Amino acid sequence: MNNKVRLQTLIRRLDTLDGITEKQFQNMVSEVDKAPIEFGRSESGKLKVAMFDAKSYEIEPFKEANKDLLSILPISAALDAKSAKLAEGCKIVCIFVNDRCDTETITKLAGYGVELIALRCAGFNNVDLVACRENGIDVVRVPAYSPHAVAEHTVALMLMLNRNLHRAYLRNRAGQFVLDGLVGFDMFGKTVGVVGTGKIGECVINILSGFGCNILAFDKFKNPSVEMLENVSYTDMSELEKRSDIITLHLPLTEESHHLINQSSIEKMKKGVMIINTSRGGLVDTTALIDGLKQEKIGSAGLDVYEEESGIFFHDISGKILHDEVFARLLTFGNVLVTSHQAFLTNEALSNIAVTTIKNISEFHQGRRGTELTNNVLS
Repeated sequence: MNNKVRLQTLIRRLDTLDGITEKQFQNMVSEVDKAPIEFGRSESGKLKVAMFDAKSYEIEPFKEANKDLLSILPISAALDAKSAKLAEGCKIVCIFVNDRCDTETITKLAGYGVELIALRCAGFNNVDLVACRENGIDVVRVPAYSPHAVAEHTVALMLMLNRNLHRAYLRNRAGQFVLDGLVGFDMFGKTVGVVGTGKIGECVINILSGFGCNILAFDKFKNPSVEMLENVSYTDMSELEKRSDIITLHLPLTEESHHLINQSSIEKMKKGVMIINTSRGGLVDTTALIDGLKQEKIGSAGLDVYEEESGIFFHDISGKILHDEVFARLLTFGNVLVTSHQAFLTNEALSNIAVTTIKNISEFHQGRRGTELTNNVLS
């Protein structure tokens, strides 16, 4: 089936999607001219995969990793209860960080015959695991793709904020070659609190060690490789908050870690502290962060994630009104840098994500289920 015919077939499903116009429906599917509507084998019997929230930069790595093994349908729309209909006829859906996999969505996916949710990311807080278990749907993820990518982006945010590179760039573009207000500080000798010392946290520590920073580390489970470093001391969260010049977050979002950075924790911090979050938006109470910035308790903040980023990040909303007043307020601060969840975005990471995702799906295709799947999320 060629691309044009496939698109027409999908459009004919429109009457089953309540409240969605034909134009909106067409926008849910990757544009034909930008990426094939379907790649890989499409013959009868080949495993079909609905790849939601698919972006142009992901298509080529997935094509290369797929090697014509699977029939993959890239869909530009994020997954939710309405767009779930697009997975009909596919046993597998492949999703990313901002796809909504709540109980309603999962129930619909199960009704359409979906048996596996393949996350092409490490986090899975957007998936209702209980609903998946009840509906007999397995869940797999990519536990690690490139810790170096996220770690390097983390340090880039630190340096950009510290040396006011964003301000200097904009001034110079406007012909204002002045240095007032651009004074930073030496990273050498500064104390950096690294919260979460897994693979990404360890990479951050190794980079900062090269700058001559002193590291305070916090994690429920100590990393032996980190623990043996001379410039690193494990401590509790309270001590880390009190002593750190910079605090950077590298841990998953759980009930326990939700709003780890909050009004109470900010009150304990040094005046002028820098906060970096390239992990999960929900780790930071954004309202408390804004209050800390207004009171000048927080000197600067670098955020690659935001707790209500769904519908903002990965979308072009330049011609629309930004209705999120909290996020809009955040963007008004000159000492705040926001990148749109791009810390992972390197060639190496994209390739690793694609390869691991295809391997995860291949294991399922070979008959493995539950704990037999290498990167299974359900216990």
